[in-house]
Amino acid sequence: MEKHERIEADRAIKRVPARRWRDGAFHPFDDALAVEEPLEIRLGGRRFTVTMRTPGSDDELAAGFLLAEGFIDSAADISEIRRVSARRRGTPEDNVLDVILAVSAERLRERLKRNFVVSSSCGICGKTSIDSIERRVEPIDSAVRVGAAAVLRLPATMREAQAVFRATGGLHAAALFDVSASRNGDTEAVRLVSLREDIGRHNAVDKVVGRALMDRKLPLASSILMVSGRLSFEIVQKAAAAGVPILAAVSAPSSLAVELAERVGITAVGFLRERGFNVYTHPERIV
Repeated sequence: MEKHERIEADRAIKRVPARRWRDGAFHPFDDALAVEEPLEIRLGGRRFTVTMRTPGSDDELAAGFLLAEGFIDSAADISEIRRVSARRRGTPEDNVLDVILAVSAERLRERLKRNFVVSSSCGICGKTSIDSIERRVEPIDSAVRVGAAAVLRLPATMREAQAVFRATGGLHAAALFDVSASRNGDTEAVRLVSLREDIGRHNAVDKVVGRALMDRKLPLASSILMVSGRLSFEIVQKAAAAGVPILAAVSAPSSLAVELAERVGITAVGFLRERGFNVYTHPERIV
């Protein structure tokens, strides 16, 4: 584990006293828990949203969230992400970020208005939500192909990299894999690029996508994104915004997630375990 990753892991874990019941008696011990704290995101000094997350990679989370929600289109739309200084101490707050966008005030107002309309429709009309996403993301037309054997190795590779989960048992993960070698005929060549853990599955995806955005690697046309837990509409939305062609989850997809994946061109894989998986959309990418 690199120094940066060790620091992130230290911020994500808190030890608390507990009692374990074994063999008819309590035994005191210190348990490692995943940290959950609020993160306030501001846009140009104005309060925008608050999300509950595990501390670490907060700038990535903010960037990935803004991309998925349609407030930015690329890294060029972000001028700066900075911690907000506490009023009395004059030191940066751990839980407040201010994102300075490199867009005009008029453009920002238009995006805020658009986001409000889209958010209001979510959970009421799935078709409206899908139509709005289709209008702002390019259809994914990726020639990437990956072997089924390589897909089956993804869960074990992801678990091996989940340092905080091993310590706490209480975090979700999102992992980004590069399958660019598959374009040269080697369908078994898959490499782990990045992994992020968070108390929220959506936050973990935002962190992974945000890292790729800040490294100017979007669209992720030669990638697999894998998530722990189920495959929801929001996860597919985030993958679509990043241009991910193959999206996998260890659990079930929702009906709306499958519908969106079909329409935007994502290969949706569910129930991915060591022995098998289900493919719900665009199966031609799995060979």
